[in-house]
Amino acid sequence: QAPSSLNTKTRIKWKQYGITVAGGNGKGNRFNQFSSPRGIYVDDDEQSIYIADYENHRVIEWKPDAMNGLVVAGGNGQGYSLDQLDRPTDSILDKKNNGLIICDRGNRRVIQWSAQNEKKQEILISNIYCSRVAMDNEGCLC
Repeated sequence: QAPSSLNTKTRIKWKQYGITVAGGNGKGNRFNQFSSPRGIYVDDDEQSIYIADYENHRVIEWKPDAMNGLVVAGGNGQGYSLDQLDRPTDSILDKKNNGLIICDRGNRRVIQWSAQNEKKQEILISNIYCSRVAMDNEGCLC
């Protein structure tokens, strides 16, 4: 039997029609397209979303009402160099350290990209086959 916390009588109704807030222009590598988008992180403060663009080996930031996204990590082809990603699956914003933490699945690492210095990347965890990344209230990765 399912736990009582899962038994609910509440009915939830979703709107039938949503709006596209990022992409929507078919599969591709342009700044208004994705190729197998994966994890999405929403920055409540800036109202931006960050999307791991798996097959384009990049993370895109999409601001409200924007027609195109901005590459904030990767975008330099598939590879292992610190300025490259290989099939990223998720990302989160580390506001304390002003950086983006990325689950770089193909490279088997979790890497941090500095928001202040596009040339500063640091491998936080190596030899890990990750699919998601999260941070608790203490700033620890989980």
